[in-house]
Amino acid sequence: MIYRYRVILDANEDVFRDIEIEASANLEDLHNAITQSFGFAGQEMASFYESNDLWEQGEEIALFDMSEEGGSVRIMSETQVDVVTNRSKTKLIYVYDFLNMWTFLVELAEIAEREEGRIYPNLMFAHGEIPEEAPEKEFKAEMGEDGDFDDEFDLDSGDYEDLDFDENWN
Repeated sequence: MIYRYRVILDANEDVFRDIEIEASANLEDLHNAITQSFGFAGQEMASFYESNDLWEQGEEIALFDMSEEGGSVRIMSETQVDVVTNRSKTKLIYVYDFLNMWTFLVELAEIAEREEGRIYPNLMFAHGEIPEEAPEKEFKAEMGEDGDFDDEFDLDSGDYEDLDFDENWN
């Protein structure tokens, strides 16, 4: 089986690539196809994140296991594309180069039969030019009804006096 993905740069401009890859390929193969199709050297750290229909970031699947414990993070080279995406789970978030935060929305568009003579992965279609710099992200925190960020923790600026904090701790 062949999985056809649309990989969209999370930006104001329409920039996307349609990539097809074998279902048995691993996410590192998909990572390499994405970086090549967008013109990256592929030398930066990257991760896929499982996602839902609202594009909420789920479990990480990293290029390398950089955790202190080792083995606690799923790795791209050990994870097949058909394990993390299928007809009911179609979305992934892909982040390339954590200093610049190139963020892509990856969606399984179609599952097709393998075509004889075609080499996979295959770049089917490219639309738009990637900008010189990664699009800036606007991170928003949830505000309370009164416009105060402390509502999540039920804090009031007057509450800090009761925390028994020693000002001369050092």
